[in-house]
Amino acid sequence: MLESSGKSGDMMRSLLLISLLIHSALGHKGGPEPPKTKWLTLNGDQPLVVARGGYSGLFPESTEYANTMAKDLSTNGAANLCSLQLTKDSTGLCLSNILLDNATSIAAIHPKRSSTYTVNGKELSGWFALDFNAKELNKVQVMQSNPARPDQFDGLFPISTVEDVLNMEPEQFWLHVPYDAFYNEHKISPAAYVQNFIRGWRGNTNVNFISSPEIGFLKTIGGKVDKTKTKLIFEFLSPNETEPTTRQNYGALLKNLGMIKSLAAGILVPKEFIYPITSNNYLDAPTTLVADAHKQGLEVYATVFANDIPLPYNYSMDATAEIQQFVDNNDQFSVDGVLTEFPSTATEAIGCFSHNKDGKPYKGSPLIISNNGASGDYPGCTDLAYQRAIDDGADIIDCSVQMSSDGVAFCLDSIDLNSGTNALTQFMTRSETVPELQSETGVFSPRLTWEEIQSLKPELKSPFGNNQGLYRNPANKDAGKLVTLTEFLELAKNKATTGILINIRNAPYLASKAGLDIVGTVTSALKNATLDQQSTQKIMIKSDDTSVLSKFADVKTYERVFSIEEKIGSIPKESLEEIKKFADGVTVNRDSVIIARNFFTQYETSVIKDLKAANLSVYIHFLRNEFSSLWLDYLSDPITEIATYAMGSKVNGIMTDFPRTASKYIRCPCTDTTNPNPYPIFPVEPGNLINTLIPPEKLSPPEAPLPPLEAKTVADPPLPPVAPKAETKPNSDSESGSNSGDKPATAPAPTAKSSAMANAANWGLSLLAIMVFSLLSMGN
Repeated sequence: MLESSGKSGDMMRSLLLISLLIHSALGHKGGPEPPKTKWLTLNGDQPLVVARGGYSGLFPESTEYANTMAKDLSTNGAANLCSLQLTKDSTGLCLSNILLDNATSIAAIHPKRSSTYTVNGKELSGWFALDFNAKELNKVQVMQSNPARPDQFDGLFPISTVEDVLNMEPEQFWLHVPYDAFYNEHKISPAAYVQNFIRGWRGNTNVNFISSPEIGFLKTIGGKVDKTKTKLIFEFLSPNETEPTTRQNYGALLKNLGMIKSLAAGILVPKEFIYPITSNNYLDAPTTLVADAHKQGLEVYATVFANDIPLPYNYSMDATAEIQQFVDNNDQFSVDGVLTEFPSTATEAIGCFSHNKDGKPYKGSPLIISNNGASGDYPGCTDLAYQRAIDDGADIIDCSVQMSSDGVAFCLDSIDLNSGTNALTQFMTRSETVPELQSETGVFSPRLTWEEIQSLKPELKSPFGNNQGLYRNPANKDAGKLVTLTEFLELAKNKATTGILINIRNAPYLASKAGLDIVGTVTSALKNATLDQQSTQKIMIKSDDTSVLSKFADVKTYERVFSIEEKIGSIPKESLEEIKKFADGVTVNRDSVIIARNFFTQYETSVIKDLKAANLSVYIHFLRNEFSSLWLDYLSDPITEIATYAMGSKVNGIMTDFPRTASKYIRCPCTDTTNPNPYPIFPVEPGNLINTLIPPEKLSPPEAPLPPLEAKTVADPPLPPVAPKAETKPNSDSESGSNSGDKPATAPAPTAKSSAMANAANWGLSLLAIMVFSLLSMGN
């Protein structure tokens, strides 16, 4: 074992013993195995989750943190993979990259010890394990090898040896040997190391798998291990790379699976060998590789899965959907295992979401409310976005009502048509700045007729595309058409949705400056659809203007929802009393609920607690799938964030761009934490990571607490009367279209708006275990 740099005393060891007892008693995988499911794997068993270097998607590879969290958050029987590097005195290290400077502090410890070697035909320069003995690496610390991942855990642990990882007692252990020929060129034999290690190892965990991309190694080791206890796996690298022993490329070897079967029990292949990816980032038709390998009696393991990379557009940025494609794909085939850097996500996909087409929502589950329909997959507020939201399991579909100059009510996220259509390119001459609406220049719906608006193409927008390169499905970039409020209501009635949400904004401006009565128009549309005289479907009226909400007070079946759009940290009693005069529920921004620091959750505010204490329903907005929108505690997995608000905060509804992701969580068996379940999806406890595992010096100073919601900012002035309206004629630069939609009713006035409101995982238990192993190692 390489030397650690920590210190611990008798008191800490006593605390560790208590932590161990707690973890042993409450470990989250203590439930019974789920009912036996017939999988299309080679042997019919559940696919194996293989954690590459432990939970290396968050922590430095193969450290105590990574290994403990991988074990705690994975399926029963999961394997932990160690990629073998060897020192000059044949100490086995667990690091994927042969260049130690890519994942350790070795360049700072031994600045003059870099070398240049030819590795499998490529010249590499850096620091190599074979240039050092184990003692010389004692002071070298492990770092995150991916610069896009957090660096707060860098420098906390030494390089893990093979013994270190096995001493953590993973349920299965996978040893990967990627550079046999290179080490043999320099008189170090990986095969001899593996043979001697297995002979001498007396721990509780065996070496269950040995893999390599080199046929020569598999031939050598094949006669030295007990193949009834240890499976040999051949790894395929990129098709054009050359296998060192045969000097054939891996693409050619892929056509000779019979020969591979004579050496190995299975194959480890890039996932693109199974589902090729087109040049524009879509899935192509699957190959026959899995079927071909199974015919030869070979197991198939796919690599490598990660949550924090752009995925093919087919998956809607849901990493669990990608893994499901490989294990539960309409009874086509299933791989025998997946190699992943985020094992909790693979566990969810296999243990919770696969083979669960008829799942029902758990008791007390929150409503799934669309945000402009399924706006993560189609342009928001189009007919296709709404249909997709319904198909994907949304309980409530939403319409943010806008008005055309000729009084047609339609659905669109913003009064600025630039936000969801190509209005700027088509009506550039109509662009203007309206300070009452927004500071930026826009093309505003009250300035265009419905005929002109119908000529626009909707646009699929990504909140993260320009800055982070995470674009939403370009095949649907202008698919669908905008719908009128009447068409929206008809769709909801015909599809028998659980309910609808009508969002009303800018009523004061529309009334006083545009001569449009949005409140009266919505009231009439609901009445004409007979939705004001029924209780079968839930009708939610949302607004950031209390005077708008007050106009709907007479229809008792409507739920009035006050929208708090500013970031707040608490809601005093006086403010709650004001809200209750106008509303039955509240929507709050998720940034008002969980506060982060350095992208880790720090604490939960009292906002939800305050609202629930006042018997107000709470709806959280807006949840998205893009990993860049998620705090690091959520493990780049939107399912973990959904679980945190659904199970942890117990909100009444989740407003999301991706209803399918929320629906499959709500309907999966792993949400039922009251019954024994081997894979329950627990919420994150805000602050656990940052308060227990990260040294304070690795964090930036905390920001000031968010302000409370002041009572004086809640109530808005009465809506102004609707101003007389001059006749509007279509502009010559518009295109023709049919004139249809909802005409405004002559109704009481709308308003002058005030500026007041303009993993998956049982974390606590896993963190206890991480602290245990971390501190024990510090004392050695």
